[in-house]
Amino acid sequence: MLWLLRHAEAAHGRPDDERPLTRRGLRHAEAAGHALARLGSAIEVCLTSPKLRARQTAERACEALGVPVTVEPALSGQPFDIGELTAGLEHVLLVGHDPSFSMTLHDLTGAQARLAKGGLAAVKKGELVVLLRPSELSAIAGTEVGSR
Repeated sequence: MLWLLRHAEAAHGRPDDERPLTRRGLRHAEAAGHALARLGSAIEVCLTSPKLRARQTAERACEALGVPVTVEPALSGQPFDIGELTAGLEHVLLVGHDPSFSMTLHDLTGAQARLAKGGLAAVKKGELVVLLRPSELSAIAGTEVGSR
């Protein structure tokens, strides 16, 4: 199973690569990890964009999963080769950015879907299995995530 987690809400500012998650973004990232654990995701490896907001999202989410986070420059926002990136891996969590994640989702499944910030998608054998917003991840995780 391939899981795509778009980075959670980040602060505005420059330089772009160093924008941290907001408090709300931190809560969303944590909820994503707890939801993945409750869903029995069996993730073996997490690859993340080197940008701070994505790294923080990956670290918070993977805390609940007990999965190490590996920085992968190919996930920094440009289109990437999913086959090359995940070769030999079966249960993978990728943490990155749009529009590259929505484009990848379309390329893999044909779905015209867009991942919300902090949103999660799962793909198995070319089929979109699930597409969840942060509020849905929070409900699965059993946590309250306010709008601010």
